Amino acid sequence: MTHPILFLLAATTLIVIPGPNHLYIAARSVADGRRAGIASALGVETGTLVHVAAAAAGLSAIVAASATAFGVLRYAGAAYLVYLAVRTLRGGDRVDGPETSPKPLRRVYLDGVLINIFNPKVVLFFLAFLPQFVDQRAGAVPAQIVVMGLVTALIGLVSDVLYAVAGGSIGAMLRGRPRFRRGQRYATGAIYLGLGAVAAFAGPGPRRA
Repeated sequence: MTHPILFLLAATTLIVIPGPNHLYIAARSVADGRRAGIASALGVETGTLVHVAAAAAGLSAIVAASATAFGVLRYAGAAYLVYLAVRTLRGGDRVDGPETSPKPLRRVYLDGVLINIFNPKVVLFFLAFLPQFVDQRAGAVPAQIVVMGLVTALIGLVSDVLYAVAGGSIGAMLRGRPRFRRGQRYATGAIYLGLGAVAAFAGPGPRRA
């Protein structure tokens, strides 16, 4: 790996900028509480580990080079987010009123995993960003990618958890207000629909979503 300090600075800068994953995690925390937000963060970064493995094995390059494969990934991610939006808007996640059964954390975690695995922007991030810091002379390129990918996932997890904690705190303050209970489902569903649109129209770019 060349210039590790430069890599850390660049990766941290790109990751901490609010993106779709942060928005998803914050929305989940506001709607379902801090624990759900943290479970989402863990799921998202588990998905990142899948992308790291794919990048190290060269699979990400194959997906990005194939219009068909990239399109399938892109629309699968968009479709899953739309599914989450419909489920939320129909009241599958919460019902208005004080008596709500919390969503199982295992399902929240799995949602985060799938959302990030089907996020084409993450594929493009690993293809466009990490190779800039690979030292070809040092050899073991897949190992370098794995190390940088793990560092990226760790930075991402810290950032995600901070958004989850902040979103959970905001939700805790607002959850006792009747207007919030009535409107948060629609706001969360709208956010998921917006993220689905972002995924559907994803294009090349170095930024990690």
